[in-house]
Amino acid sequence: MVKEPRRTGLADGKFHACPNKQVCVSTMSSKDDKMHYIEPIKYDGNIEDTMKKIVQVVNSLKRTKILEKTESYLHVVFSTALFRFKDDVEFLINDEEKLIHFRSQSRIGGYDWNANRKRMEKFRYLFTK
Repeated sequence: MVKEPRRTGLADGKFHACPNKQVCVSTMSSKDDKMHYIEPIKYDGNIEDTMKKIVQVVNSLKRTKILEKTESYLHVVFSTALFRFKDDVEFLINDEEKLIHFRSQSRIGGYDWNANRKRMEKFRYLFTK
């Protein structure tokens, strides 16, 4: 299996770009990049309550571990059910624009069968319901 470079964290206030494989989705990819782009989540309220809700939703999902948390940034590792593959998921709250940006990337493989996109759409549903 091909292991993807683990490029997590922020560079100049933005996520690292997704690799040129279908193993990653990001709200910060170009909207023209259909393989990687996914819409950010709009929210109302303040940054503290928004981060609390993000953490609450993450903790409601199975096989998650929070690695890093600040006021506006969260790094979580999700493990898949069958083989326990690990995926890095990052959240960044832009309180000025009232948007939650996120990025989800598989650590190994060359194709993820849309697992990262499905996970983040599930997160979106749970966060906005």
